[in-house]
Amino acid sequence: MKSYPPVNAKAPFIWHGGDYNPEQWPREVWQEDFRLMREAGITVATVGVFSWVTLQPAEDTFNFGWLDEVLDGLHENGIKAILATPSAAQPAWMSQAYPEIMRVNEHGQRLVHSGRVNYCPNSPDYRRFSGDMARRLAERYGQHPAVILWHISNEYDGWCYCDTCAANFREWLKAKYGAIDELNQRYWTAFWSHTYTDWSQIMPPYQHGERLTHGLTLDYFRFMTESNIACYTHERDIIRGITPDIPITTNLMGTYKPFDYRKWAKEMDVITWDCYPQPNQSPGEIAFMHDIMRGLKDGQPFLLMEQTPSSQNWQAVNALKRPGVLRLWSYLALAHGADSVLYFQWRRGRGGSEKLHGAVVEHAGRSDTRVFREVSQLGAELKTLGDNFLGATTQSRVGIVFDWDNWHALDNAIGPVRDKRYYQTVAKHYESFYRQHVPVDVLYADSDLSQYDIVIAPMMYMVKSDFAEQVKQFVAQGGTFVSTYFSGIVDETDLAFENGYPGPLADVLGIWVEEIDALYTGESNSIVMDDGSGTFTCDHLADLLHTEGADVLATYGRDFYEGMPVLTKNQYGAGAAYYIASNPEDAFLDAFYGRVLVEKGIQPAGEAPAGVEIAVRQKVGQSFIFVLNHNAHAVDVNLGEGAFHDLLRNGRASGSFTIAPYDVRVLMSETS
Repeated sequence: MKSYPPVNAKAPFIWHGGDYNPEQWPREVWQEDFRLMREAGITVATVGVFSWVTLQPAEDTFNFGWLDEVLDGLHENGIKAILATPSAAQPAWMSQAYPEIMRVNEHGQRLVHSGRVNYCPNSPDYRRFSGDMARRLAERYGQHPAVILWHISNEYDGWCYCDTCAANFREWLKAKYGAIDELNQRYWTAFWSHTYTDWSQIMPPYQHGERLTHGLTLDYFRFMTESNIACYTHERDIIRGITPDIPITTNLMGTYKPFDYRKWAKEMDVITWDCYPQPNQSPGEIAFMHDIMRGLKDGQPFLLMEQTPSSQNWQAVNALKRPGVLRLWSYLALAHGADSVLYFQWRRGRGGSEKLHGAVVEHAGRSDTRVFREVSQLGAELKTLGDNFLGATTQSRVGIVFDWDNWHALDNAIGPVRDKRYYQTVAKHYESFYRQHVPVDVLYADSDLSQYDIVIAPMMYMVKSDFAEQVKQFVAQGGTFVSTYFSGIVDETDLAFENGYPGPLADVLGIWVEEIDALYTGESNSIVMDDGSGTFTCDHLADLLHTEGADVLATYGRDFYEGMPVLTKNQYGAGAAYYIASNPEDAFLDAFYGRVLVEKGIQPAGEAPAGVEIAVRQKVGQSFIFVLNHNAHAVDVNLGEGAFHDLLRNGRASGSFTIAPYDVRVLMSETS
């Protein structure tokens, strides 16, 4: 059973802390901060994230004295440091002296100095300045005893459309396609006479420009992903050359659409991410985002780099986390693979756009507040947990595929509906397993499928050739594959398959799709199970398909395609492939996946009523069971026979117990 070592051997415990911005405060506040951090059980502080102008107030002037004091103070108080490079927010003097650093937006307008992450990722001057700062920080602090992790920049964000990016994009395309005739063929530019006759004619997809050649827009997404990764790796490689033993990362933003995070993961020593759920997101969807992050490096535990201890301030309505929810959601992250609980922010700033964003220490500067007490309680518990489940992994027999390329291609497609709902659809299928307490790994188009029993690929509009071959081998060798409507439409460059839908998945699925119907909001059809087990509603999209070897398990109940297949199963080699031809209600997914789980002999982690989550992380010889009650009332839980050690209460526990509202149990299975 696989497990991972601590992120840094100098800090072999669950990290607890968050963003600390001492440059915003006079020195006399720093000692008070250190005292309060000790009181709250803070063990790690992230410093330097937006400190560029404080570190470099002019092109040839540097000021590291204040950071020396801060890092020394943290170390003297037993607190480790995540040291950030400040490259997310270049100083105003830099933007003024080198205006080509500033980003050009999708309307072709060069931005003025404002906000943050507003630089061109392909600017040579930006790369020069950011690399120089990274080098200076690594040389000065690479041996500092407090530093345990390098944090490059902050929340890489957005695209640039400047002339430098346009020129680099053309070179990127030349390297990818070789000849312009090949690009024209892959982009299908004969449509509307959009054929390029010279590379110089290719421009970024400006808002007022070429946005309907979807091969171009898809490639610009890929190019901008790689351009921003190059900013990260430029700093990373400089630092790594000086401090090869300190891991390096940057903080991701969950399912942030403009960048392909699977590509980022290959360049990061450990995944870190900032978790700020929308108000309407359920615990299951929050768990899904954590599992996406865990899946980026094929199951390696991640770091929760940011969450708010109380409220956000960027949403339309910023409600407080109710008492107990901070603790509950922190353990939710730990249950799904986090090895840290970190916050934004330690102390609320008095000015700026985040002065009303939640913090451990509010403007009053007091420790006798509800939030400070909750953070302190959690800090004490994490200290008690020690390194018990540090590096433990999730052992999943079910995988669900999420793909950024597919997401962009799908949303670019004009028709059959405007709102494709790709992310929502993948989350919907994931949450069916979440409700049944069955762990799921989030997979990607280049993931190894062979270790799973069940693989689901909802709305796989774009099917890459390597993925199609993997699916065929997976099913032929005994796996169960589930695909859905609007799958197998186009290849990697957004060209429709010549053999129709579902393209290279047709053989393994044993079907072909003749038409795709779009249903208006409020309109639905029905799924009638052939075995009489029930009738369910479906909506959004409906494939009109024919079987070519597959068995029909359910049919549509209405409209001119009443009686046509809506659920099929095809035997292929030693395995089976299912196709769900419309968007079903949750009850259908729970019943369907429940039967598939039984077929594959996959058991849930335990029994619990709705609103209670059971998740498991494992090390060699040990299982750590997290039970989280997301309800506002107490509930009964049954984990079956066995003896457990309650890590939070430091005592023996049985498999049956009552759990209080918003409460958490962390149980370790006892081994003989």
